[in-house]
Amino acid sequence: PMVAQQPDARDILDRAADAFRREGGIKITFSVRAPEGNSNGSIRLKGDKFLLETEGVTTWFDGRTQWSYLTNSDEVNISEPTPEELQSINPYALLSIYKQGYHMKLGKADTYGGKPAYEVILTASNRKQDLQCVIIYVTKDTLQPLCISMTQKGGNSVAIRITSYKTGESYNDNLFTFDKKVYPTAEVIDLR
Repeated sequence: PMVAQQPDARDILDRAADAFRREGGIKITFSVRAPEGNSNGSIRLKGDKFLLETEGVTTWFDGRTQWSYLTNSDEVNISEPTPEELQSINPYALLSIYKQGYHMKLGKADTYGGKPAYEVILTASNRKQDLQCVIIYVTKDTLQPLCISMTQKGGNSVAIRITSYKTGESYNDNLFTFDKKVYPTAEVIDLR
C-alpha cells in the first residue's frame, strides 16, 4: 500500500505542467548560474506567450513570432523559433520536454532550499540531444518549480533557481509583442 502512494516521475511532471497551465498569467523572477557567469531576470507567461527580461536582453514571444532586443547594440532580431530553440530561451518549455526523448526517475532529494520538494531527473535517451540531463525540483504541495538544472552535450551546466513565483496575474496580449514606438532607434533585423 505504501508503494502505491508514491508518485512516479512522469506523474509529478504531468501534474506540475497541468498546475502551470491552470495558473493563468504567471510572473517569475529567477537567478541563473552558468559557465558564462551569473545573471538575474524575470519572465511573464500566459499560455505559450512570454516576456523574458534578463540583463541586456528583452525577449517577447507571442506564440509564433519572437523579438529579441539587445540593449548594447540597440537592435531587435525577429524570428520564428523551433520548439527546441524555445527550450533554450523559455525555461518553462522544459516542463513539457519530458514527454519525448527522456528517461525519467525520481531522485533521492526530499527537500530543496528547505522546502519539501520532489527531485525529478531526466536523462536523454539519445546521446546526440543537446540537453543530456535535466533535473527539476518542484514543491510537493503546489508543484511549482524551484530549480531547473541542465547539463548540455559538451558538459556545460546551467542552473535556474526560482526566486519568486506569482500566479493569477492578468496580462494583455500586447505585452508579448515588440512595440517599435517604445524603441524608435532600434535597428530591426528580420531573420524569418
